[in-house]
Amino acid sequence: GMAGGAAWLLLAALLLVPVAAQRELRFKPPAEAPVRLFTEPELARYDGQQEGQPIYLAVKGVVFDVTSGKEFYGKGAPYNALVGKDSTRGVAKMSLDPADLTHDITGLTEEELKSLDDIFNNVYKAKYPIVGYTSRRILNEDGSPNLDFKPEDQPHFNIKDEF
Repeated sequence: GMAGGAAWLLLAALLLVPVAAQRELRFKPPAEAPVRLFTEPELARYDGQQEGQPIYLAVKGVVFDVTSGKEFYGKGAPYNALVGKDSTRGVAKMSLDPADLTHDITGLTEEELKSLDDIFNNVYKAKYPIVGYTSRRILNEDGSPNLDFKPEDQPHFNIKDEF
């Protein structure tokens, strides 16, 4: 029936994929790969102050490895204030004010929320690998797993940038 035909088509398509692309597919973590959870103190260790340590920044509870953007996020760099924490509000408001370097988005305007989504998708998700999620994103207030948690897909991130 139909299903058999579809499976055959998929197989044929896979066989036509060049070897290099197949090698890339192997590195793709399975959908149910364990996600790494970052508490605030854990995330704070990756604040760009330690030479040779990765630099992490969380936006909307998603932790990105921004080490490749050291000139923006490293020690003494213009956006260093954003790293080692969830800076969602600061990203939305384009603010480095310490009061804005928080996950809290209450009271943001429509424009700020739209700007947040644009930057989240077109800068962070497009340029930097996701290394995990903040505990606030994965867990409920009482510490139980949030059953609605869905890992972000990273349509543009190309794994070979990492190797």
